[in-house]
Amino acid sequence: MKKILILNGPNLNLLGKREPEIYGNLTFTDFFETIKEKYNTVELSYFQSNIEGELINKIHEVGFSYDGIVLNAAAYTHTSVALGDAIKAITTPVIEVHISNTFSREAFRHHSYISPVAKGVIVGFGLQSYELAIQSFL
Repeated sequence: MKKILILNGPNLNLLGKREPEIYGNLTFTDFFETIKEKYNTVELSYFQSNIEGELINKIHEVGFSYDGIVLNAAAYTHTSVALGDAIKAITTPVIEVHISNTFSREAFRHHSYISPVAKGVIVGFGLQSYELAIQSFL
């Protein structure tokens, strides 16, 4: 059974409440339960943190034993050299995902420290971005 981690960065714990016109009304916990049922032949796990170091620690923890990491680093995408370095240091492939189309937003969101070291990038498909990433590992 494949093991895939969904890793969410800062403020994504507020999905369902935060800017619903951009992010929708569904909480990530509710969404995660539906994809666990849909992809029941995959061992899916989920971790979210607003703290950069905790995200890096989780990448280190699973980065040599899991089959894939689906990473929405949120705002850290555009600021964290350390997250990019952590991904570069592991063997588990990482798919960078974003709920919104970051290229249709503020200019600072057009640059990613994750993209150059990710297996692929999926942006702008809402929560379906996560499903597309999972499918890429299957």
